[in-house]
Amino acid sequence: MMFWNGHGVSGWEWFAMSAGMILFWVLVITAAVLLFRALDRPRQSPRAPQGPGTPGVSSAERLLAERFARGEIDEEEYRGRLAVLHSSGPPAKP
Repeated sequence: MMFWNGHGVSGWEWFAMSAGMILFWVLVITAAVLLFRALDRPRQSPRAPQGPGTPGVSSAERLLAERFARGEIDEEEYRGRLAVLHSSGPPAKP
């Protein structure tokens, strides 16, 4: 018979089997963890979430307020841009 040495499994064969078994279980556990993380991910809504206490505030107004709070724009520019946002109304749909 081919590959029959009459003494069982040699050292390299034990090493190959052990490495193969470890690799197999690592792959199975990794796949299970990735599947669990993918299924456990919260669903994302298509709209940007609004923070508490800011009902009806558009994302443009929120962004403008954040820039003002960080000091990127001064009060005059903030009020001017906010007035433009309020006067323009909702964008027209094509």
